[in-house]
Amino acid sequence: MNVTSNSFPYGESIQWFSPEKAATLPHTPLKSWLLANGSLTEKLKKHCTNFSVTVLGEHLLSPLKGELPSQTEPVWVREVLLSLDDIPWVFARTLIPQALLDNTLHDFIHLGNRPLGELLFTSPDIVPGKIEVAAFETCGRLAQLATSLSQPVDDTLWGRRRYFHIGSSELIVSEIFLPIAAETIKKYRLD
Repeated sequence: MNVTSNSFPYGESIQWFSPEKAATLPHTPLKSWLLANGSLTEKLKKHCTNFSVTVLGEHLLSPLKGELPSQTEPVWVREVLLSLDDIPWVFARTLIPQALLDNTLHDFIHLGNRPLGELLFTSPDIVPGKIEVAAFETCGRLAQLATSLSQPVDDTLWGRRRYFHIGSSELIVSEIFLPIAAETIKKYRLD
């Protein structure tokens, strides 16, 4: 893998849409993955022997333009790769407001290589919210990341982001399917 912490952050400013308002969605099994209500971590684990999380970087940063319109102060940004049997399938970017960093019930800063999804879907005080979708250009930063992982980008990358509510605060998790994931889901019609 040619990714380094020197390249962090990999995220890019993107326009997200409600699935009902998106101009197009993929007409493949990937559509059901984008719109799935449950834990993506659990869904991915069903399709591999070894699931792993590689942290690309995490730090207190200002959100990208349009990422959190109402947020003026820096947020904790965590970017990871979710891999199935040592092959990166998903790039994930999490934005956690400072108010949640002091939350004593959840240690978001010291997750290390543990999947955030396990925490989000097992804590009774965390409520999953709406899902939005986006298509990523084949020439953007995420496409460059995929190419550096030996996954050339020949088609649009698709991703989703989900809001999670904890009291009056919310964190956002974006998950972008890398080319190998989209190809495998389509080829084997995985659900």
